[in-house]
Amino acid sequence: MHLVLNIILAVQVLTAIGLIGLILVQHGKGADMGAAFGSGGSGSLFGASGSANFLSRSTAVLATVFFACTLALAYFGNLRPAASSGSVLERAAVTAPAPQAPASGVATQIPGSAAPAQKSSAVPATAVPPAPAASGAAQIPTK
Repeated sequence: MHLVLNIILAVQVLTAIGLIGLILVQHGKGADMGAAFGSGGSGSLFGASGSANFLSRSTAVLATVFFACTLALAYFGNLRPAASSGSVLERAAVTAPAPQAPASGVATQIPGSAAPAQKSSAVPATAVPPAPAASGAAQIPTK
């Protein structure tokens, strides 16, 4: 499966580079009007009308291949295995290891710090500050 995705991705990148090159080579609509008034030469390798037909057709073919590759990559990117069901969070909760509490005699990972103090019931927990007012007026600083 990864080989197919790599091949499709390589075709898409090459097609994108080809599209960029073909679009940059083509003349705009204003270039023909300038050539009609004598400000530039209209000669090209394929002739005046042949170059537009060949370049526009090859651009259309490359654009079709590019969009087909994009749709294929989107399709294969959204495929899910049949065994997995549920959300990503549920799968992450199952596979994530439980956090381990450090031993009481082990020092913290910060150099130069002491071991964490033992919690006792006499020491109050850190108080959480109250939520701001619902109106939002307390949040706007005044001069």
